[in-house]
Amino acid sequence: MIDGVIFDKDGTLFDFRKSWGAWSVRLLDSLARDEAHAEALAQAIGYDRASQDFLPHSPVIAATALEIAAELVPFLPELSQEDIAERMNAMAHSARMEEVIPLRPALLALREIGLRIGLATNDTEAPAKAHLAAHDIVDMFDFVAGCDSGHGAKPAPGMLLAFANQHGLTPARVVMVGDSRHDLIAGRAAGMQTIAVLTGIATSEELAPHADAVLPDIGALKAWILARRAT
Repeated sequence: MIDGVIFDKDGTLFDFRKSWGAWSVRLLDSLARDEAHAEALAQAIGYDRASQDFLPHSPVIAATALEIAAELVPFLPELSQEDIAERMNAMAHSARMEEVIPLRPALLALREIGLRIGLATNDTEAPAKAHLAAHDIVDMFDFVAGCDSGHGAKPAPGMLLAFANQHGLTPARVVMVGDSRHDLIAGRAAGMQTIAVLTGIATSEELAPHADAVLPDIGALKAWILARRAT
């Protein structure tokens, strides 16, 4: 039986490349002194400016703003790690997110089968809520946590367990859905079932060892849950 589902945000609900590629360009443009400096900053965050794509090791994929900022500090001696992270979070708040599929009907379909729905992101909480609000889906979530919400960051399981505890859910009857190993490792650490989706940067081969199933996107989740309930 499955009573709840907790989603990652970027790469799971929102298309990672389309949403965060533009943000990365804006960030680099705002920080770089010249072309060579922009290229060094891009390499530090694993963004390929030529192809306008993220490298598999990019910290932008799953790290917190402070962790990403740490990679930039050596190239920006005039700024502290906290200063860089603050700038990143301010720009993230207004970043335009692109839905992987129409989200409101997909989430409503999960509501209709009685599921509690949560969000656990390594983004900070305020931008995360702004992104949900911009797509008119805040009301679809019973729980929203970011890396600054007091529960820690993924791959630690704190946010996931807080969702379960807040709503009286047994972790084994909750599904963690994400596009990165951080998400799935957090789900396993929380004692939850794990679903990988292929709407981020990671491949099926990378994610499958950590997942109970690999789905193309969250649109396939309802059918998977109903099939599990029938067994």
